[in-house]
Amino acid sequence: MVMGATHAVSGAVAGLLAAQVLPPEWGGPTSTAEVFTFAGVCAGAALLPDLDTAQSTVARSFGPVSQLVAKGVDEISLWYYRLTRGRRDPKRRGGHRTLTHTALFAIALSAGISALVIEFGRPAIVGTLFVTLGLALRGLAGSWAARNGWIAVTVVAAALSAFTWTWYPDEVGSRALGVAVGLGCAVHCLGDAITKEGVPFLAPLLPWGRRRWWELRLPSMLSIRAGGTVERVVLGPLLTLVAVGLAVWAIDGVPGAVTEVVAEIRAWG
Repeated sequence: MVMGATHAVSGAVAGLLAAQVLPPEWGGPTSTAEVFTFAGVCAGAALLPDLDTAQSTVARSFGPVSQLVAKGVDEISLWYYRLTRGRRDPKRRGGHRTLTHTALFAIALSAGISALVIEFGRPAIVGTLFVTLGLALRGLAGSWAARNGWIAVTVVAAALSAFTWTWYPDEVGSRALGVAVGLGCAVHCLGDAITKEGVPFLAPLLPWGRRRWWELRLPSMLSIRAGGTVERVVLGPLLTLVAVGLAVWAIDGVPGAVTEVVAEIRAWG
């Protein structure tokens, strides 16, 4: 599978981009703090689809609890696959890259988070922040998380979610959490789609060639090997540079300052 760090960084990039265009009336971020929170939630959510295997980064994030959840999601995903598979779909022993790697899952989770936020308010917001920011920490700061263990990740995630709550003074910003979670899941699937294994993103709603669980993937010559050299040496560093650039651009005052500098350079030219 694509490495957790790559998924998290790609989620952060998508979150930073989406935060710039999402209208405030739809819950779009209106401050630097909310932009970074949106991107952090998106980065953490970009690890969620791999909760269908106990071998993933997300399954190790919260120790025995996340391991137990991963095993349960694996069983549910396998059951769903067997229930919906077509005649030409192969038999499977595990549920990895099935239910949680579909557009249906991303949309349903996004709608579910939004509904919880609207219905329960603060508890739903803090709970969503705790899980997603903890996952973002595990993905973006993997070395630190591995060195300090899941207890440290849990404690820091709890602190981050509590402090971040102060950046959501009303329901306008908090409504964007569902969008960020759904976007993160979709970006995860897009990342898996560029690997040689592919991902059943449109399954099981759109059959193809008498199969319901066919994999969406790039042509062989364009696809990459998950965890291979291209991902480690090219894709990962490139996404990191883009994320840093977008993060700096999102800081209040930076776009205006850059515009003024460019204008002065042109004037001197």
